[in-house]
Amino acid sequence: MRKIAVLLAGALLSTSAITAVQAQDITVGVSWSNFQEERWKTDEAAIKAALEAAGATYISADAQSSSAKQLSDIEALIAQGADALIILAQDAQAIGPAVQAAADEGIPVVGYDRLIEDPRAFYLTFDNVEVGRMQAREVLKAAPEGNYVMIKGSPTDPNADFLRGGQQEVLQEAIDSGKITIVGEAYTDGWLPANAQRNMEQILTAANNDVDAVVASNDGTAGGVVAALTAQGMEGIPVSGQDGDHAALNRVAKGTQTVSVWKDARDLGTAAGEIAVALAGGASMSDIDGAQSWTSPAGTELTARFLEPVPVTADNLTVVVDAGWIEQSALCQGVENGPAPCN
Repeated sequence: MRKIAVLLAGALLSTSAITAVQAQDITVGVSWSNFQEERWKTDEAAIKAALEAAGATYISADAQSSSAKQLSDIEALIAQGADALIILAQDAQAIGPAVQAAADEGIPVVGYDRLIEDPRAFYLTFDNVEVGRMQAREVLKAAPEGNYVMIKGSPTDPNADFLRGGQQEVLQEAIDSGKITIVGEAYTDGWLPANAQRNMEQILTAANNDVDAVVASNDGTAGGVVAALTAQGMEGIPVSGQDGDHAALNRVAKGTQTVSVWKDARDLGTAAGEIAVALAGGASMSDIDGAQSWTSPAGTELTARFLEPVPVTADNLTVVVDAGWIEQSALCQGVENGPAPCN
């Protein structure tokens, strides 16, 4: 390991212990796939805070939704002296050479929120299959019968299929019984709201607007879906999302989005920073608090840690305010006679 001047007293058995480690000689490089999404700024702040608490240095790069740029970004982070890398992969397949380049330099990698199909990358995420289940449960509760549309995530992100699998588990019985018919389904290139809106518009046209519910896989795509529905005077039909984006939580308060599965990015970012410092300091993956052996759908044996998501609906909106995730004024902007705490 380059630049490691700190000797840890034995293996670090918990990430809580890492914050006490003075790691002035450790630099952590973070490669963001598309930093323009709202939630990544929250993740970044948490990562920075964790690294600052440990005395480590933060450097980063934004791939701007380009898998090719991400590879060159990671080369640059390595050249700048990164002792550990946190990678939010733009393309799970294309990221392979970057992991190899890091391994060649003895630099540990944390696969952040998105699967990197390589046992040399520690996989840190929320339980995305369960997120999909949560989305489908809430939409199914609101619309137990009718025509459904499935707006999926990016085809290059394994999370899109994890989510879709969880959604299908919940909906399968209703589909088999004929209560639900899926009348449209589409991946969303880059998770971009504009692409989700365009897909939804095309599906509405093909279905003559005969749509009763939409299972959208994150809050960005949900925003695109709601825009398409609103243009047709259909706002208010059940729509799912995830991430707890402020705009999405406001839509939940307004009644134009049914659920946002909240994955507290502060917890994820904090864990990533602490894990990166521990690995850079010589801890093994199995030493990380909460680490478990996990087999990917492709059969790759990985070391992973999964955090717990929380579905936020009109029934429990106060949870995000109480947690300091969003100010009540932002949550309730434009809401009249809405659910607590907006009433």
